[in-house]
Amino acid sequence: MIGNIFEKEPHVFWQETAPAGTYGTAPPEGHRIFFPASLPDGGQLALPIRELADGQSALASLIVNQASFEVVDRLATALAGLASPFSPDVVVGLPTLGLTLAAPAARNLGHSRFVPLSTSRKFWYREDLSVPLRSITSPDQTKRLYLDPRMLPLLKGKRVLLVDDVLSSGTSILAGLRLLKLCGIEPVAIGAAMLQTMRWKEALEQEESGLSERVIGVFRTPKLTRHPGGGWQPETLDKSA
Repeated sequence: MIGNIFEKEPHVFWQETAPAGTYGTAPPEGHRIFFPASLPDGGQLALPIRELADGQSALASLIVNQASFEVVDRLATALAGLASPFSPDVVVGLPTLGLTLAAPAARNLGHSRFVPLSTSRKFWYREDLSVPLRSITSPDQTKRLYLDPRMLPLLKGKRVLLVDDVLSSGTSILAGLRLLKLCGIEPVAIGAAMLQTMRWKEALEQEESGLSERVIGVFRTPKLTRHPGGGWQPETLDKSA
């Protein structure tokens, strides 16, 4: 019944969370239409399944700026709870979707503001405070990621939490890390709502050994493969793909 609702009304995704146990985690013929992600408090969030070009694999999707305020607040509250042990002084958000999560996460940590990075170059920005940025969802577009130089005093000597909406390939978060490194800043933690597969871990470890150990995520989703019954199932072991 739930699956039929999502099939007919795709805009209802990400609008509410469900109590623990609402959705089956291992349906006999695989997941259809959506994959249920488990939140730290046991609640479930139905994520649409996006089939990849090979026709045999798929990913669960989260577009956080299309989510309801209730869902965003719940994700931000959970992320703030996970980040609290790192005692961050300031939250830095990655554009575009990471900004939607970073602001309420900072508020939940008791901060009065956060620092947004940008792909839109204002005339007072400096090229030496920018790095190339490419997103996995827009692989043909290369932009530049900027830090407003006026924000530097907010970051210098501070414990920084770098936030994006999703960690997938690791490309976007690495751009953020490299930009902060140009400013002499090394985040104490890296946060996201969704850790999509484990591909990001290898990318971060290639950048710096032990970097992946500072990653926190509200929930994790695996790569999905075709189930013999026609649906989708988590890839066996889900090592790195």
